Amino acid sequence: MKMIQFAACVLLLVAGTEVNTAYAGGNDNPLLLMVDFEEFEWRDTDDGGALAWRGSVWLGKDRDKAVLKTRGETTSDATEEFELQALYSRAIARYWDLQLGWRGDFQPETGRDWAVIGVQGLAPGFIETELAAFVGSSGRASARARGSYEMLITNHLVLEPEVELDWYSEDDPANGIGSGISGLEAGLRLRYIIRRELAPYIGLSWEKAFGDTADYIEADGGKSSDLQLVAGLRFWF
Repeated sequence: MKMIQFAACVLLLVAGTEVNTAYAGGNDNPLLLMVDFEEFEWRDTDDGGALAWRGSVWLGKDRDKAVLKTRGETTSDATEEFELQALYSRAIARYWDLQLGWRGDFQPETGRDWAVIGVQGLAPGFIETELAAFVGSSGRASARARGSYEMLITNHLVLEPEVELDWYSEDDPANGIGSGISGLEAGLRLRYIIRRELAPYIGLSWEKAFGDTADYIEADGGKSSDLQLVAGLRFWF
């Protein structure tokens, strides 16, 4: 709870500084607020239908921003995953931002707090890239790499493949996570752009667990691999 309060104070401080600067100067670099959900979708999983999301809210200017990221998955029975990140983001190159802050895992079972350092931006070939390292209590560490690429079919149709990989330094039996590469998620989504801010989509998502993570899932009666049909909405404002 103390880390949550600290992260909130940092974000409020950054936001307050940006607001004051906006009023003190001109409008060449205005203060902006954006809500951006890349995924808000229904998934046909082995355990039935699920609602999943991945999005962010940021407040700031071209160079400095306060960012909230959220992701999760919930079914009619329980919330399978819920993660929140509170970050300070600073542009360090033309297409890259450095991000520092806090990550909280509130589900699946035992909550975890992590310090975050990462980069987000466009890799060569215009691949949307996120790389992050996380450090928790008792020397616990984790890392995540994610990449996606937009393939323009027509002015309104976009095909987007994406892949994400997670790694953990040690076993976390309480949350069913094993050390090493714990999971891979690969997706392919076809969206129709109604307008820039709104695009429904359909696609496929494949999840694969490895090592002890797969063993934990199978011991609990689940499957370590799952191919899912997805349908959802991408939006921002």
